Amino acid sequence: MNLEMTPSLGQHYKSPLQIARVISEDWAARNLYCPACKSEKLSQAPTNTRAIDLLCPECSQVYQLKSGKHWNQRKIVDAGYAPMIAAIRSDRVPNLVVMQYTESWKVQNLLLVPFFFFTEKVIERRKPLSPTARRAGWVGCNILLEEIPPDGKLNLVSDGLIKDVRQIRKHFDHIRGLSNLKGAVRGWTLDVLKAVRKLNKAEFTLSDIYEFEPALSAAYPSNRNVRPKIRQQLQKLRDLKLLEFVSPGRYRVIEAN
Repeated sequence: MNLEMTPSLGQHYKSPLQIARVISEDWAARNLYCPACKSEKLSQAPTNTRAIDLLCPECSQVYQLKSGKHWNQRKIVDAGYAPMIAAIRSDRVPNLVVMQYTESWKVQNLLLVPFFFFTEKVIERRKPLSPTARRAGWVGCNILLEEIPPDGKLNLVSDGLIKDVRQIRKHFDHIRGLSNLKGAVRGWTLDVLKAVRKLNKAEFTLSDIYEFEPALSAAYPSNRNVRPKIRQQLQKLRDLKLLEFVSPGRYRVIEAN
C-alpha cells in the first residue's frame, strides 16, 4: 500500500470537494485490498452508483469511501437520514471506509467499519435545512463512530502507519459471524458487546455486565426484561465465538488469533 496520493492535473473539476473525491477514490482503487477475502484490489463502482464507491471483484463486498483532511473519531457527516435508516433496516448498508489525508495528499488515517456494525442507534438525525436553502427541509445525518464497539473499527492505517494486512483479515474473519444477524435485531447484540468491551476485562461475571442495565433500559424503554435479554445476547456472542463460557455466570473474551 502506497500512502502517497497522486493528484491528477490533467482534468478540470467543479470544486475542491470534487477534486478530493476523485483523487481519494482513484487512490483507493489502486491501493486498497478487501479485508473480507484474499483479493488484493478493489474496483471502482460504475459512475453514479448510489452510496457505493468500491467493490471487491472476488467476494462482491461493497464499500463507501468518506475522505477529508480532518479526523473526527466521534462522528462523521453522512448523506440523507431517511435513506440511511431504510438501508439499515433492509441490510443494504455498504462497508464504510473513512480516510484522512494531509495537506500534501498523503493518507494519514484509514478506518474500516464493516456494514454489520451499523444500527439505527449509530445514526444521528441532523436538523432540516432552512427554508431559504436550495434543498429546503432536507434532513441529513451523522454516523456516530463513538457508538460502535471497538470490534467494528478496523484501523487499516493509523497515524501514517500501515497495519498488518493479515491481522486485519483475521479480525474481520473473527467478527464476520455478526453479519448473520439481521439489522433490525442486532442492535442489542452490539450494545452488549460494547458493554463487554467497556469492562476491559479478559474475564467477567454477570454481575459485571449487569452494571449496564440502567443504560440498556434507557436505550430500550419498551423492554421490561433487560437482564434476561442481556443473558440472551451473551449466549449469541458465545455462539459467534466472541465469548467463551467459563463457569456459571462467568465469561471469557475471545480475541482474534
